[in-house]
Amino acid sequence: MARRKQLAVSDACAVGALAPQPPQTHPHEAPTHEDAVIHAAMAILQARMKSVGCAATTPDAVRGFLCLKLAALEREVFGVLFLNAQNRLIAFETMFEGTLTQTAVYPREVARAALRHNAASVILAHNHPSGCMEPSKADILLTRSLQQALSLVDVKVLDHFVVGHTNAYSFAEHKLLH
Repeated sequence: MARRKQLAVSDACAVGALAPQPPQTHPHEAPTHEDAVIHAAMAILQARMKSVGCAATTPDAVRGFLCLKLAALEREVFGVLFLNAQNRLIAFETMFEGTLTQTAVYPREVARAALRHNAASVILAHNHPSGCMEPSKADILLTRSLQQALSLVDVKVLDHFVVGHTNAYSFAEHKLLH
């Protein structure tokens, strides 16, 4: 719960892409009033997103959304934002869920999902439940593998975010994408 209070959303447009999810609480905790307010706000922002559309053109435009979606999770999760040719969000999909420290990611499945969504590009994201935003060597190798696989079907990887507790590391900002 305390982690949620620390999250700052830099771009309401990016948060609008969030599909409303039930408030995430510990299995033995009842949702708080604060959780209900966050859930309602995300539903409103999603409705605005669908009527206006927002382009994911900068890392900051996506960072707030991903922090809200992934930062508080207790297990490592890998998700993908699927974008059209104008970098507008088609869908966000949680593709793989793992353990506290790792997730198995299958490039073939990411490529299949990109084709199913008719995406021109993607933004990859996963969380580190430890809160550390630094990408591991395995994260860097996975990103390269996904770039290679997706390039075969003309889908560009625009960025890969590693989400910590309160912020997210962008591969694009750190020039780790080839």
